[in-house]
Amino acid sequence: MSRLHNENHLISRVGWLRAAVLGANDGIVSTASLIVGVAAADAAASNVLVAGVAGLVAGAMSMAAGEYVSVSSQSDTEQADLAREKGELSTQPDFERQELAEIYVKRGLEPTLAFQVADQLMAKDALGAHARDELGISEVTAARPIQAALSSAAAFSVGAAMPLAMALVSPAAWLAATVSVASLLFLAVLGAIGAKVGGANVLRATVRVTFWGAFAMALTAGIGAVVGTAAI
Repeated sequence: MSRLHNENHLISRVGWLRAAVLGANDGIVSTASLIVGVAAADAAASNVLVAGVAGLVAGAMSMAAGEYVSVSSQSDTEQADLAREKGELSTQPDFERQELAEIYVKRGLEPTLAFQVADQLMAKDALGAHARDELGISEVTAARPIQAALSSAAAFSVGAAMPLAMALVSPAAWLAATVSVASLLFLAVLGAIGAKVGGANVLRATVRVTFWGAFAMALTAGIGAVVGTAAI
């Protein structure tokens, strides 16, 4: 029997999409804030650019390391749960069958049918059935540390390069304003793209990332101005 329609669910994108959006957002916000803050302290244009480049490199490395460590911790927890479940399936198969059937009963199946489903799924892949339905671990949502680290570092670098490029082409007198306005536009586009790819509300996502980016840059600029004035 042919399928009536093709389904393209968006949950399969959640792993790389979260890392990519987070990385690009951090790249834009942190680098733009750093540039604006240093510029507000009346630093020379060359110093502002050095600070921006340093922020890009350090931020990309930090994002990669942070994502790898955090997602590796998630992966370790998943593997530990799977190992425990595998042992229980070996030593307590009847209990595990009962447990899986009860899950299906809670989802709405009749007890007899629930046991039939549990038996058939366990006959094919007992660990996979329990991982998916008892532990909530699936191929789609499983932790992938290297993918998350590379996605975050690459996205951060791309995001950070945007305000840095604006700092390179902007006149010194307008550097802070140019970087600020351009970065807010970049954030708005990022929020819209991320929402579109993830199937979320575009306006809400755009406003959210733009607001927090503006807040971060304003706060950093204020601190930079105070520090610059105090240092004179």
